[in-house]
Amino acid sequence: MDISASTLWWVAAGVAVAAELTTGTFYLLMVALGLAAAAVAAHLGAAVGTQILAAAIVGGGATAAWHWRRARQPHSPPAHLNRDVNLDIGERVNVDAWGSDGTARVQYRGTTWTARLQPGAVPTPGVHRVTAVEGNWLVLAPNSSH
Repeated sequence: MDISASTLWWVAAGVAVAAELTTGTFYLLMVALGLAAAAVAAHLGAAVGTQILAAAIVGGGATAAWHWRRARQPHSPPAHLNRDVNLDIGERVNVDAWGSDGTARVQYRGTTWTARLQPGAVPTPGVHRVTAVEGNWLVLAPNSSH
């Protein structure tokens, strides 16, 4: 059985895609693009060196372009501060009084939570905004728009 070079490149591209599906590493898709480019070069009758060069240029270029694109995007905040992860961020609660230890007990979502004040904020009773959730603690800041 004689296997053509293009078939080997296509199989390698398929393995890279399968590996990406199991690991979630998007960069493997860029490598698979390079392997597919080598397969196309083999279909066109290019020499093995040209096929490898096509794989390196397309795969490496796509990987570098994707890395550059990701580096230029703004980074999302950590999960405990990110409203996309925790829908409690930005919600409002009413604080009746702050304790001497800098904590308060607040009613939120049908239960009593322990809350602490965001660093630098002044402990005053009233409406506060949830700025973070740390374990089972709410981190609060005074609500700027009463």
